[in-house]
Parts: sequence; structure tokens; C-alpha cells
Amino acid sequence: MGSRETEMTIRQINLSRWMAAAVLLLTGHLCALAQSAPVKTPQEHRLVLFHTHTGERLDIVYRRGDQYLPDAIARLDYFLRDFRTGDVRHFDPRLYDILEELTISMGHPHGEIDIVCGYRSPWTNEFLRSHTTGVAKNSLHIQAEAIDLRMPGVNTLQLRHAALALHEGGVGYYPHSDFIHVDVGRVRQWCFDCPASIRSGD
Repeated sequence: MGSRETEMTIRQINLSRWMAAAVLLLTGHLCALAQSAPVKTPQEHRLVLFHTHTGERLDIVYRRGDQYLPDAIARLDYFLRDFRTGDVRHFDPRLYDILEELTISMGHPHGEIDIVCGYRSPWTNEFLRSHTTGVAKNSLHIQAEAIDLRMPGVNTLQLRHAALALHEGGVGYYPHSDFIHVDVGRVRQWCFDCPASIRSGD
């Protein structure tokens, strides 16, 4: 091998070594960046509930990011059971999002919500229809798609306005019983046995 070929070989070896060192340096830099970059934690969605009939309380994270948590949803379904019969039905989880959005709208994120009525079995619905007024024959409570509620320390009329502003389903207002109804049916509203001053504002 001549001196010129030897010189070229040495240059190639040096170039290869330089390139290998550059790759190692770059790889180490990228690894360091990956380790130092903060891991984004999915946002937690929480509900704090009190059941006015059973006296039970529940403080629970039901969703992280876009993922509903199956165990939490099962606990919520049980919490919202028909307390008269013990029947449990799976709720549309969009209702839980509506509840959380209401607490945020009222300036009380994760504030306590009093549950007046969750799931209602067909038997209970007929029982209530025969003993009270304002109970629909085909209530969405039977489908586990509706919840009646109030919030401690929050004006229920203002809570109704906040629910209407969400445009996410039906909203009913029951001023004499001091609760609102929310559901995931079509967007609509009603006010049961309301004074004219309230009806005129609908």
C-alpha cells in the first residue's frame, strides 16, 4: 500500500470515528432531553356527591383525560341506584360531565352536589306518578339518563340558568321542591308549577 493510500485509509478511519462520536453525543443529548421533559398527566375529573335519601357521600375521580374509569363509573351507578328497590342501572356517563361542568359554571369546582333522584325503576316511576305530580310516564330517569339535583349554598334558579347555558340536554326546574333536572336527551326546558315571573323569562 502506497503512502497516498495509507493516508486516505487513516482519514477514513478518523472520519468514521468522528461520526461515531457525534452519533453517541447526539443520542446522549436526546436521552437527556427525554428524561428531563415533564410527563403530561391527564386531567382528572372529580365529583363530590351527597344522596339526600340514603345519606351516602361519594368523592370520586370518574375520568382521566378522555378515559372514563370503569370502577368509578360502577360506583357512581350504584350510588345513583333506585333507593326504593335497590335496582342499579348503568348511567350515560355524559351526565357525570354535565354535573362537573355545573360546579365549574357556578364557580365551585368539585363542589358538593346533592342528589335528589338518580335511577328510577319502572315500578318506582309508576308509584311516584300515582302519589305526586310532575312525574313523566316515560321519564329518562327510567333509562338512567337523568338526574335531579341541587347544590348547597347555590341558588337553584341560578343553577338552572347555568344548566341551560350548557346546551347539553333537557333542563327542568322545580322551584317548590328546590331542585333542577338534567338529562342527556334533546335540548329542551320546562318549569314545573312556576310563577309567571319565571315563566316569562324562559
